[in-house]
Amino acid sequence: MSTTPRVLTAASTVGAWLEHPEGGAAIRELLEEAGVGADALAPVSNLPLQELVTVSQGRLSQDVVDTLVQRVGGGSADADETAWRERITPGRFDGRTVVVTGAASGIGRATASRIAREGGTVVATDITQSGLEALASESDTDRIVPVTGDITGDGDIERIVAAAGGRIDGLANVAGIVDDFSPAHETSDELWRRVFAVNVDGVFRLTRAVLPAMLERRSGSIVNVASEAALRGNAAGVAYTAAKHAVVGITRNTAFMYGPHGIRVNAVAPGGVATGIAHGGAPDSAWGNERTREFLRLIPPIATAQHLAASITFLLSDDGVNISGAIVPSDGGWSVQ
Repeated sequence: MSTTPRVLTAASTVGAWLEHPEGGAAIRELLEEAGVGADALAPVSNLPLQELVTVSQGRLSQDVVDTLVQRVGGGSADADETAWRERITPGRFDGRTVVVTGAASGIGRATASRIAREGGTVVATDITQSGLEALASESDTDRIVPVTGDITGDGDIERIVAAAGGRIDGLANVAGIVDDFSPAHETSDELWRRVFAVNVDGVFRLTRAVLPAMLERRSGSIVNVASEAALRGNAAGVAYTAAKHAVVGITRNTAFMYGPHGIRVNAVAPGGVATGIAHGGAPDSAWGNERTREFLRLIPPIATAQHLAASITFLLSDDGVNISGAIVPSDGGWSVQ
């Protein structure tokens, strides 16, 4: 029994394109020209084709995506009913003020944008001013309050809290940096301090700073971004792995300490996410790469920042009312392997 192939669009997943008789042929032709096999797309098979423009960092241009869609005879972005699409819940954060770190890009930006579109006021903070300005300018609300600041500095944390105007209902600790996959004997003091300063000290200091406002209202929700590296030892170098394990400890202890005061604290543990998070341009450790290579090949297809924002906003909102102290893997099932 034959079936008519579904219409492909830029919103269709890479996997759907590869499975389509015409779409698959078109993509494989492109890959052959670049000297790459189709298996190279396995990690991004559940991403929309459009997302590859960002993920490839310019290696796949918008013109190429547009040409592919026109060549295969694609329709509107709404034609592919199988592709995941963000579904906004109007009013979910009405009257709420939420602080979001790392809001200039990636998961932080997607989280801040979704909260604002769902009615919340967002104190969006990052060290990258241009990214925050872009987030605010692209929003169709006036509920995004950009604050350029460094969460490793006490003075900037005070400005972030002050920007909330005395009311803080939620905190999403998203900002983070990765290491270079170095094992312990290769890890420098400078790398260790830098990774811990952002991923642990920043989370602790901002959490400490928002708790008085939450205690006063006897209500609040904090979501920390941990990592698959917080659940295992083979997903990163020693600095990042240790730092994200520390985030789990902060999450669980804070949830225990403040649960009786109406404050919920949880963490999400992402797997592979198309965010462009970087460690500063240094080459990855050859030792670390060699040791982890076979394990990292087991990573399920990577997620988008919007996928993680869906998990984070669920836990921040009243929809997560009965969840506290949880470390929620948002990793496509990687953690069960």
